[in-house]
Amino acid sequence: MKKVLITGKNSYIGTSVEKWLLKEPDKYQVDTLDLMSPDWKSHNFSTYDTVFHVAGIAHIKETPKNRDLYFKVNRDLTLEVAKLAKDSKVNHFIFLSSMSVYGIDEGVITKSTKEQPKTAYGISKLEAESLLKSIESSDFKVAILRPPMVYGDGCKGNYNTLIHFAERFPFFPSIRNKRSMLFIDTLCEFVKDIINRNANGLFFPQNVEYSCTSNLVMDIAKKNGKTIMLLPFLNPLIRFLMICPGKIGIITKKAFGNLVYDSSMSK
Repeated sequence: MKKVLITGKNSYIGTSVEKWLLKEPDKYQVDTLDLMSPDWKSHNFSTYDTVFHVAGIAHIKETPKNRDLYFKVNRDLTLEVAKLAKDSKVNHFIFLSSMSVYGIDEGVITKSTKEQPKTAYGISKLEAESLLKSIESSDFKVAILRPPMVYGDGCKGNYNTLIHFAERFPFFPSIRNKRSMLFIDTLCEFVKDIINRNANGLFFPQNVEYSCTSNLVMDIAKKNGKTIMLLPFLNPLIRFLMICPGKIGIITKKAFGNLVYDSSMSK
């Protein structure tokens, strides 16, 4: 039986992986740990085969005031948990990083693409990766996952924004873009495989096929019993907004631009 500790109690991904593993209670024992609790350091890590570190800051608006918090939680706390796990003789640590470490809003990411994060979120994740690699050893294997946008029922973030749009508006641009995305069940199965193989290294899980934002919104609307029309005449406006400087351009690119992992990275 594999004994797994998931940090980030009540997190969307952590809870989803926990439920997924517990479908096979004869194969997995799963505990969760709330790192917001002041006594988390007294938790006994020594009984676990794998620690899946999900805890972090993601879906809050980044401001100059909270910038330091990203590094305290996403970087420093990650290293603290990893060191405690290693000292407790846990031999496998899985870290949930992000596609954001590349710092790009549009294009194709390949194995040769250089990491150049622009936000505190992306920078803190990349620095955490570096620190984890520095303490990795033959007795402490580290697996780093850099998923694209994760979606599924109850998911927060950009996918939730698309849900709100699909529920409230009867129309949407018909931009034919390509996005790497990851369905939550696919991620859960991938994490289970990483646990089973005690695998280490850098991983880029994604769906087999790229997603199109317009098709995704149509699927969401259909699932909620609504009809949405795709309007091609809105496309020139979207393309104009994508080249605008500042937040408008960034937000529009995130929604309608092409951003994918090269499929060969995820085989």
